[in-house]
Amino acid sequence: MTFELPKLDYSNAGLSPIMSEETLDLHHGKHHQTYITNLNNFIKNTEMEKMSLEDIILKSSTDKSKAGIFNNASQHWNHNLFWKCMKPNGGGSMPNKLEKRIISDFGSVEQFKKDFIQAGVTQFGSGWCWLSINNDKLVVTKTANAANPLVDKMKPILGCDVWEHSYYIDYRNRRPEYLNNFFDKLINWEYVDSLLD
Repeated sequence: MTFELPKLDYSNAGLSPIMSEETLDLHHGKHHQTYITNLNNFIKNTEMEKMSLEDIILKSSTDKSKAGIFNNASQHWNHNLFWKCMKPNGGGSMPNKLEKRIISDFGSVEQFKKDFIQAGVTQFGSGWCWLSINNDKLVVTKTANAANPLVDKMKPILGCDVWEHSYYIDYRNRRPEYLNNFFDKLINWEYVDSLLD
């Protein structure tokens, strides 16, 4: 299959001023498109051309000779989730089911927020912070570069990109401010909630 850039559920200006139109133009239109172009070129005329994105990620994650495939496939998957996890005027209160699960597994929404932002702030260099389901329990993790929790048999339901291209135009080196704004003003909690089952 040939992978394609997903259409956003909002305009490139729709997340402004928290995430500017310039950032989305570059991040979605250039960076994400490059991962897809590279992935399609890597898998052309190979057995992976007929595989699902998740299967490509899992198969290439254990083979160092396929690092290029893994990095681009995983970044495509990561960004597909990232765009869906945001919406204009996001943040705010969570659906009841998600809030109950978070309180059950983290003790409070405030503790979850602290853990999630800490994971993003302390990810050295490029990477991601995640909320995932691991053996029916919600957990916060972080990964370097393109890696994601799928390879550890988890189900990611929220991911935040902490590569510099995600925030540097709008926040320069203020990653904690970006993460706080992402959490408070961008997250599409209804979408995250829909991934619980």
